[in-house]
Amino acid sequence: MMLPRADADLTAPYETAVAPISGPVADEIMRLVIARGAEKSICPSEVARALRPGLGAGPDASWQSLLPQVRRVAVGLAQAGRIEILRKGRPVAPPEDPAALKGVIRLRHRPPDNPT
Repeated sequence: MMLPRADADLTAPYETAVAPISGPVADEIMRLVIARGAEKSICPSEVARALRPGLGAGPDASWQSLLPQVRRVAVGLAQAGRIEILRKGRPVAPPEDPAALKGVIRLRHRPPDNPT
């Protein structure tokens, strides 16, 4: 897994509403959900904290500034069928526009379907 450089701008805006499903944020989401297992979920803040370790509270370059990007990437991964977005413990369909995804969410690995 490639980690972003310390000086990388992880908050740069994307050209589309849904962020690409490759790169350091997507890699970290996948690493965490796979490590947690298909039965359990992670909070988007865990991804942001893992990408920006050691930062305290405050408005400048904190992990909280990564949350919108983590949510956008999560929507892209859910649309691609790689993860599930959960609300109140139940999977929800990923919205076309990530801005429409409001409230508390969790992320869970969605293993590939096994052919029977």
